[in-house]
Amino acid sequence: MLRELQITNLAIIDKLHVEFSPGLNILTGETGAGKSIIIDAVNLILGGRGSADLIRSGAKEASVEALFDLSGRDSLLTALAAAGIDCDGELLVRRVVAPGGKSRVFIGGGLATTSLLSEICRNLINIYGQHDAQSLLKTEQHLLLLDGFSGALSLRAEFAARYEEWQAAKHELQALEAGEREAARRLDLLAFQSNEIAEAKIVPGEEEELAEERGRLMHSEKLMAASQSAFDALYGGEAPILGNLSGIIAGVADAGRIDAALVPVSEALEAAYAQLEDASLTLRDYAARVESDPARLEELDDRLDAISRLKKKYGASIEEILEYQRQVDQELSVLSNLEGTRGELQARISLLQQEMAALGAKLTKARGEGASNLKAGMERELAELAMKHAVFETAFEKGAEAKSYGFERAEFLFSPNPGEPPKPLAKIASGGELSRLMLALKQLHPDSEVPTLIFDEVDTGIGGATSALVGEKLKRVAREQQVLAITHLPQVAAFADRHLKVEKRVADGRTATGVDLLEGEERVAEVARMLSGARVTEKTLEHARELIQEAVR
Repeated sequence: MLRELQITNLAIIDKLHVEFSPGLNILTGETGAGKSIIIDAVNLILGGRGSADLIRSGAKEASVEALFDLSGRDSLLTALAAAGIDCDGELLVRRVVAPGGKSRVFIGGGLATTSLLSEICRNLINIYGQHDAQSLLKTEQHLLLLDGFSGALSLRAEFAARYEEWQAAKHELQALEAGEREAARRLDLLAFQSNEIAEAKIVPGEEEELAEERGRLMHSEKLMAASQSAFDALYGGEAPILGNLSGIIAGVADAGRIDAALVPVSEALEAAYAQLEDASLTLRDYAARVESDPARLEELDDRLDAISRLKKKYGASIEEILEYQRQVDQELSVLSNLEGTRGELQARISLLQQEMAALGAKLTKARGEGASNLKAGMERELAELAMKHAVFETAFEKGAEAKSYGFERAEFLFSPNPGEPPKPLAKIASGGELSRLMLALKQLHPDSEVPTLIFDEVDTGIGGATSALVGEKLKRVAREQQVLAITHLPQVAAFADRHLKVEKRVADGRTATGVDLLEGEERVAEVARMLSGARVTEKTLEHARELIQEAVR
């Protein structure tokens, strides 16, 4: 709710600070006292147009600050958080109007734009009675209001969900059809690539093995010479190392029989002999296996060259080439099933269209019944608000295609006078009539989405017993939402939870507007003034007390 409002240098207001409370806040005062300026200030907070004409004469700029208490308004807090505004249950909004009409906006202490201000604050306050910033004048809101009254919001949400699915499936099908020619070219390319890799029959680690074998074949003569020479030196030559070592071992072993300290030496020499003997035999076998094979070398060169060509196309290693083939085969599977995918999408679209048709028919029926009930209720409520001959209707326009809200648009039509055909609200309803329309609607369909409602002179043209009825209806709305109402009727003012008097004051030769909180006898005196004008008698005061007491009951 709106907790505090501070206005500086706006029109005839020098500096004004007003505190509001939950429930029904009534603003009264003589004509021209500045009540409408307070509404203009709130309108600036709603993102309304700022004009240099609003700046008080002699001042450099005008400003309006509003402090909102959003306790318990989780949806609003979530929306603010999504906009990057952390308000911790309280939101401070400031609008500054400079010469030339330029504005600066501050939300939660940070600089912001007028569009963001409008987007946020339209969820905080609705003004009824001014032709700017009103939901009743926004035709796109009429269907939503009707659906809320008709109890069709859940059905509408279900339809919207099907509509979103339908739109997504249509876009997917369109993208599929647009890409079919390109898909065919892509299919040929991928098939070639997959076949080329598959025909190569490469395996991980193969390249390293082939390179190793190629190295051996290229140096076969050197390998054979080295291994044969080593064998001859160890075992097969004229003076083999193993033959000489055998004599050495025999001599040390003989000495070891004299001195046991040489036994370990003898054993070590025997072990070395065995190892050398094994190595020499291995060298002999290796030399026998090594051979020159030009045909095999050419075969290896061809295979390594084929792998190299694949690496240039598909990856830096065999592993990467095989991973690329896996991805290609996966895409091939998808592209090969395009026709099946097309059929699935077409079937999905058809099913969703059938579901939307069924849901849309239910919505249309609920809206038709709701419009009939709304007409009866609104005309009954308007008659109680001194508009006995008012006509309220809902006009429907069937769309060629479904929208997220259904198959039809709705617009409220209104005629305040007998003999006049009902016309769109924006073209015919005056500020006072519009306020009464919303007040009537709130009796039929109370909701608390917007925390604060402002009714500007909702009682225009009303008198007698109907006046008290307006007060009762405002009080009823104020049980769910904070209500600010400007009134000239004492019967309405008597219902206030918080009564604020707006009046002009002259100081230092300049006129300024002030606001006083009225309590006790001060409030009685103001209601009495509203009853009788300038001349207040004891009888008038007693009548004022009776009005206030009756309103409290």
